[in-house]
Amino acid sequence: MKKIKLLIVDDSALVRQVLTSIFAETPDIEVVGTAPDPYIAREKIKKLNPDVLTLDVEMPRMDGVTFLGNLMRLRPMPVVMVSSLTEQGADVTLRALEYGAVDFVAKPKLDVAEGLVSYAEEIIGKVRMAAKARVRPLERRPALEKASGSDAAPRHSVDVVLEARPPARLFRTTDRIIGIGSSTGGTEAIKEVLMQLPADIQAGIVITQHIPAAFSAPFARRVDGLTALSVCQAEDGQQIRPGHAYIAPGDRHLIVERDGARYVCRLNDGPPVNRHKPSVDVMLRSLVQNAGPNAIGVMLTGMGDDGAEGMGELKAAGAPIIAQDEKTSVVWGMPGEVVKRGYADEVLPLGRIASRLVELVHG
Repeated sequence: MKKIKLLIVDDSALVRQVLTSIFAETPDIEVVGTAPDPYIAREKIKKLNPDVLTLDVEMPRMDGVTFLGNLMRLRPMPVVMVSSLTEQGADVTLRALEYGAVDFVAKPKLDVAEGLVSYAEEIIGKVRMAAKARVRPLERRPALEKASGSDAAPRHSVDVVLEARPPARLFRTTDRIIGIGSSTGGTEAIKEVLMQLPADIQAGIVITQHIPAAFSAPFARRVDGLTALSVCQAEDGQQIRPGHAYIAPGDRHLIVERDGARYVCRLNDGPPVNRHKPSVDVMLRSLVQNAGPNAIGVMLTGMGDDGAEGMGELKAAGAPIIAQDEKTSVVWGMPGEVVKRGYADEVLPLGRIASRLVELVHG
């Protein structure tokens, strides 16, 4: 079996040592080298030809995002960022995802060595996933994420948050609601879809992206400044309005409820579902129960299968289902599962999804 060649770039000797020891236990990943700064990393990339980089955000001589931008223009390759869970770290990491980083791992605030060891399975999984990801040169990309669950956590079904029940008899109305799910690569995919939607679209949009709590609000603010829509982090009890998009907080499930003729957001602090909180399946089941045929389901790029079951339930309730195609997905895990299970009514490239949503809503 061919091993994944990994280069670790971090200015901390301790972090380089801890990460090297973590990957020493994996039979399919080989650390071919380490580098304390981007200049040494550049030479080692030429010499060692790694398959994947882990890259620290904050480094001397040249910061990680500047180096990443140069790298993705000249030699695109899969990169997993190592980022601090702070407001500033969130903004920098979101920029790194815009520049082409596949994913990121949160660096613990305290006791970095012990914290990284506790994240070992997550770090290993993200490097394996990055090695399979589709990376595009920076010029082709328009100007966050960490899956919020751990493989070691128990895998709860959506029933622990929302029990299955027959949906209320819902007739199709002009009040449409779009539910979007995504994970790895999703921050950029969501941004691209929302940037192409008109401000007067006659549908509210709810979004569950696997992202840490420290990152969801900065992500919502970032997208709000780039789109014609009004985009925010969802709040409990908030009315869902046409032309507005509501992003689940990184530590709460987003549930859509019906309040008379209105849809409202509810935030739920229940256990992770499919090892994720927020979970796409939770949001979709709430759409099944409260919107039914008035909903539209969209699955964008992401690792794993969270949301696949929910898309099946939503389809059975009469809602159209769209999945992003494999070619334009960073990781065709979540949309791929929707397609493989036969739930997708349409499989579209990312650049075509927004126009199709407008057709479905207004047509």
